[in-house]
This record gives sequence, C-alpha cells and structure tokens, in this order.
Amino acid sequence: MYITIEGIDTAGKSTQIALLQEKFPKAIVTKEPGATQAGAKIRSIILEDGLHSSKAEFLMFLADRAEHLEQIIKPNLDELIISDRSVISGIAYALIKKDISQTAILHMNRFATDGIYPDKVFILKLSKKELEYRLSQKEHDKIEARGSEYLLGIQDALISACELLDIEAIMIDASESIEAIHAKIISYM
Repeated sequence: MYITIEGIDTAGKSTQIALLQEKFPKAIVTKEPGATQAGAKIRSIILEDGLHSSKAEFLMFLADRAEHLEQIIKPNLDELIISDRSVISGIAYALIKKDISQTAILHMNRFATDGIYPDKVFILKLSKKELEYRLSQKEHDKIEARGSEYLLGIQDALISACELLDIEAIMIDASESIEAIHAKIISYM
C-alpha cells in the first residue's frame, strides 16, 4: 500500500510519519521533494535559491517526482510506502498559481508518475487560527513566508487535487493531540 501524509507547513506531517515509522519499521519511508540524490539538489534550488519562473519551478518539481517514482516508488509497490507529500502536493501548489492550466497540470503529473498515485491520502487540516499560532512559533522558510492565506489556499487545493485524481482522502483535524491523530491514521490503514 502506498500512502501519503499531506498538509500545509506546521500541520504535523513529520511527527506523524516518525510515529508510523516506529509502528511499521519495515515500511519504505520517503518524501517529496528531495528523497533522491537528484531530488535533494532540486529541493535546494527551489527552496533555498529560488527561481524567477513559476513554470520552471513546476518543471523542477516534476523532474523530482519522476526520479522519485523510478528510484523509490516503483521498486517498492509491493511494500508499505509512507510518503511525506506526493503528487497531491505537486498538483495543489501548481493549481493555486493559476499560470498553468489544470489540464496541463494533470497531464504532466500523470506523465511524471506513469499514473501511479497513492492508494490513500491523509490530509492534516489546520484552522486559520491554529496555523497562525504555529507559524508564530518558528522561523519561516520561503513557502511559509508567503503567509497564512497562501497556506490555507494550498490546504484547499490539496483536497481539490485528491478529487481531480479520484483518490481517497481522509481529513484529520491537525489540532488534535499527536496520539489521537496517529490513532486515526492507523484506523484507516
């Protein structure tokens, strides 16, 4: 089974993935972007150096996704794969920019993934109030610096991406306790 934990920054994805890794030590745990050697370089270019063109950024994410699929996802489809983000995030971030058509976004992602998508998507949802509180407690990366409205738009786009790909999405209130969130994820696996 190929599952992904999705959510905007500060939603608790890393915490939940660490707990799942403890519960399922033989699982393949991965992330997008940056799980492969090439992906780490791509992630650095996008998040640290930045690009002027949002189309170039989109294409870089597609390159990471294609490499990730070939190196990690395809060889392990008969195992439990737990991913921190996936094609769902890629589509969501592209959708809110509105400079690439939805049709192109879907076709290009299908091309990059060979149509291999997560079996289940867990979306950790935050309210605006909780998101703003969590953001106030940390330094911001390039994405977080875009603000809460931008991040909440991404959260809505994550849901839309699941609908567009016809993938089961399980919504979980990210303001619940770490243990309660973990129990809900396990109950749906």
